[in-house]
Amino acid sequence: MTTTPCIEVRHLTKIFRDNGQIVHALDDVSFSALPGEFVTIIGPSGSGKSTLFNLITGLTQPDSGEIWINGQPVGRRTGVVGYMPQRDLLLPWRTVLNNVILGPELDGKSKQWARQRARELMPLFGLEGFEKAYPETLSGGMRQRAALLRTFLTDRDVLLLDEPFGALDALTRRDLQHWLLEVWQRFQKTILFITHDVEEAIFLADRVLVFSARPGRITKELAVNLPRPREAASRLSEDMRRLEAELLDALESGNGH
Repeated sequence: MTTTPCIEVRHLTKIFRDNGQIVHALDDVSFSALPGEFVTIIGPSGSGKSTLFNLITGLTQPDSGEIWINGQPVGRRTGVVGYMPQRDLLLPWRTVLNNVILGPELDGKSKQWARQRARELMPLFGLEGFEKAYPETLSGGMRQRAALLRTFLTDRDVLLLDEPFGALDALTRRDLQHWLLEVWQRFQKTILFITHDVEEAIFLADRVLVFSARPGRITKELAVNLPRPREAASRLSEDMRRLEAELLDALESGNGH
C-alpha cells in the first residue's frame, strides 16, 4: 500500500430537516482509507452510516466538510466510486448478465465488451451458468453475488458496500464473507463496508471505525492485526475474542451506556 489515501473524509457534518424537525445525522466525521485497504464501519441503527455513504457518492451534499479522492477535493462525486446499497436492486426484467453490465453501459462502454468482461468474471463470482437467469429465480446469496459483480464491473478503485450480507442466513453469510475476501485480495480495491455484525466487522477488516449513536461521530478506530488470508480458525482465536470484546465495549460506550 502507498501512504497516500485514496479517499479522505474531512470534518463532515450533515443535518436533515424532516417535517419541521431538525435531525443531526453526522457531526464532524473524519477518516481516510489507503489504496487496497478494507475498512468496516459499525454502529447503532440511525447513527448516520448510510448517510455517510450517500455523501461520499454525491447523492447528497454535506452541510460542512470535504471529501477528497486521490489527494484532491471532489465536489461532484456521482460515479466516482462504486456503490452497493442494502437492497440488491436487480432489475426483474433483465437477466443476470444484463443486470451486471449496467455500470459499463452507463459509462458508455460497448455492450459487447461489457458482456465479455462479465462472462470472464462469472465463475469467480459463483454465477457461471446463471447468465440467462432472472433475479426472481435466484437465492438471496446469488442475488448478492450478482449485485457485487455489478458493483465490481463499475471498475472504480473505491467500493462502498452497505450491509450487503445483512439479510442472509448465517451459513450463507459466512460463505460470502470468505468469498468476498478472495475477490478483494485478487483485485485490491479499497472497500468501505457497513455492518451491524461485530464478528463480521473484525473478520473482514484491516481497520474498524466505530460510530456513536446519532449524531454519528467516530468514537474509536480499531486496527485488526489478524493474519491474512483469514481462515475459519481466525474466528476462534484468542486475538479475535479480544478484538470483539474491545469493539463491543466501544459500541456500548458510544451508545450512551
